[in-house]
Amino acid sequence: MSTGQSGVDIVLIHHPVVNKIGEIIGSAVTNLDLHDIARAAKTYGVDNYYIVTPYEDQHKLVTEILEHWKTGHGATYNPARKEALELVTLAKSLEEVLELVTTRRGAQPLLFTTSAKEQDKTLTYKEAREKIRASVPMLLLFGTAHGLAPEVMEMADYSLMPVGAKTGYNHLSVRSAVSIILDRLLSV
Repeated sequence: MSTGQSGVDIVLIHHPVVNKIGEIIGSAVTNLDLHDIARAAKTYGVDNYYIVTPYEDQHKLVTEILEHWKTGHGATYNPARKEALELVTLAKSLEEVLELVTTRRGAQPLLFTTSAKEQDKTLTYKEAREKIRASVPMLLLFGTAHGLAPEVMEMADYSLMPVGAKTGYNHLSVRSAVSIILDRLLSV
């Protein structure tokens, strides 16, 4: 785990998430999300990047990718990628992540969800930045597929304003949304 000092950890949740008709599903981990989100996290000073999936085959896949880039040929071929992927911790559930983060930080973090739709308990980015500056640990949750399941949304202390332009279209890839949100929270 990282020893960064931002007080912000991110979680990419693959289960429970919803599909386009609102059913609870589990989605597959993608190589692009693993790499690109780790690189954005490292760039913006995120302390840790957790990947949540309960599926053993997905754990095996992520472990093989991480080993290649952290200790295999990839580690010497691309040291910058190695450095970013050192932020990644694999977990079977959000509850497991909460235990890890609470133990490491000595306090339970505030849970912030993200969504393409405005939620209850929505904070502006300015309000969220104030919590970061006040050294309140933050666990920022991102969903794959068509977003976080309602049970995850209900666990949240707050939700961030949706990312979007005034076009009426809002279906970004999760890695794009993560980059935009991290920029809004941590670059100011």
